[in-house]
Amino acid sequence: MSANRKSLIITGQHHKYNMSESFSELFENSESQQNVKVGALIMGTVVSMNREKAVINVGLKSEGFISLNQFKDAHGELEIAEGDVVEVALESIDDGLGHTLLSREKAKRIKMWQELEAAMNSKEVVTGVVTGSVKGGLTVDIGVIKAFLPGSLVDVRPVKDFDYLQGQEIEAIVIKMDEVRNNIVISRKAVMQEVNSADREALLETLEEGKEIEGIVKNLADYGAFVDLGGIDGLLHITDISWQRVNHPSEKLSIGDKIIVKILNYDKEKMRVSLGLKQLTPSPWDNISERLPIGKKVTGEVSNLTDYGAFVRIEEGVEGLVHVSEMDWTNANARPSKFVKLGQEVEVVVLDVQEAKHRISLSMKQAQENPWEAFEGNFTKGDKINVVVKSITDFGLFVGLPGGIDGLIHLADISWEKQSADQIVSDFSKGQELDVVILNIDAEKERISLGIKQLTEDDFSQYANANGKGSIVKGTAVEINARGAVIELAEGITGYLRVSEISQDRIEDASTVIKQGAELEVVITQIDRRTRKIALSIKAKDSVEEKAAMDNYNAQSTETTGSSTLGDLLKQAKDK
Repeated sequence: MSANRKSLIITGQHHKYNMSESFSELFENSESQQNVKVGALIMGTVVSMNREKAVINVGLKSEGFISLNQFKDAHGELEIAEGDVVEVALESIDDGLGHTLLSREKAKRIKMWQELEAAMNSKEVVTGVVTGSVKGGLTVDIGVIKAFLPGSLVDVRPVKDFDYLQGQEIEAIVIKMDEVRNNIVISRKAVMQEVNSADREALLETLEEGKEIEGIVKNLADYGAFVDLGGIDGLLHITDISWQRVNHPSEKLSIGDKIIVKILNYDKEKMRVSLGLKQLTPSPWDNISERLPIGKKVTGEVSNLTDYGAFVRIEEGVEGLVHVSEMDWTNANARPSKFVKLGQEVEVVVLDVQEAKHRISLSMKQAQENPWEAFEGNFTKGDKINVVVKSITDFGLFVGLPGGIDGLIHLADISWEKQSADQIVSDFSKGQELDVVILNIDAEKERISLGIKQLTEDDFSQYANANGKGSIVKGTAVEINARGAVIELAEGITGYLRVSEISQDRIEDASTVIKQGAELEVVITQIDRRTRKIALSIKAKDSVEEKAAMDNYNAQSTETTGSSTLGDLLKQAKDK
């Protein structure tokens, strides 16, 4: 701290008139003041006072008058009495009425400017009171003069908020004066640098990690608080303020607060000090795994919401994250604010605990009954239930099931008929009620397959069951081209007869031997239930008939010794 300090809060500079002063001295003073110029500082004697004015004799031809308001202090108390000698400024020797015009306030101001100029030249420290904020800085009252303190010169460290200095007495150095423009610029930073330089050296010798030290909160930022330790600033990071979540340092601290902090890290070379406040109290995370084992159901309060989930305070200073995927069984991608609000009390299940990293994973949905498992417990494969269509897609229908879950009716399970996807879903609409059959339940994968066509028996399957491979059936030709013919075997059931399967003889064009609407007797050579296709043949029918006749002949031979020949039997088979 510099020894050169001067208080510029001007008080009434006056003294009692000394009656022992010789007449000659007074005369000399009087003579010397006859030559003073307007604006000069001169000494005068308070001759008399009334309720409004003081009569001042300054040794000129006439006495001067000054309002008593100019002699009152900040509390409104009068500072002079009759006989006092005061310093005043000469405004006019004669105002035209024979009066001398004097000013006590102007004298103070002139005196102050003189003293400030001397202080600036000698780099003396002056004292003032912060009276207000202006663009770019602060106004400081230095006696009867207001000075400007730029924001950049408030502190050794950049400060965004100057409010903590309002009404405070500060020390500064005058760095610029312009009397014509009535402009004075001061610097608090210069004084603090000088002070800090001396205090810092002493402080640095005592700093060490783990030490507890008192400091004053100097400034607040989004990421933490700067604490003045007495010559050096330390950073109290927002994560080290409290074991609880802190969104902004202002929630726990105010500028000017005196606090005890712990030195977490000290870089002597870079002059950086990291501080901790929460480290002064035991960590609530100690032995957290024992208190909150995996699988335990607990109650907590929602302390913060993010896009990816919600933080839940389950103990004082202990928060866990409920990821959005763990908030609800059926709405994994919804915004967390859809399910919970700040301050809401919720039940959660502990999924994972990382004590060293202070991380806990929680689940809200697992604190509730799993609707997929509940469905599996209430229904089985083959059950018929009523559902409501929730959405229609290119691959099927999503429907709502008991418990708020969804099931899928795949396109292949909607109709037995072979149709395009658009045709299959064209008969359905959102909100429509349907009867369906449960085809499969997989609670682990959260999948439930449903079917509509399974409610009715498949005509194709019925026909295939009644007419297997090798059966001789009748049908009608409905479509014919060179390569073959489509044969209607029953209502809605068709088979295909290739041109190569019409006759043993080579036929180039099926339309030359088969006409539209012709009734034909064919044999089923292949049935594909997956593709719902039936292959037919006429030429193979003779082989089937011969085999049937041979089987019949063999059967008859074992029963009788009749004289029927193989040719007779073949003829009988054909006649049938």
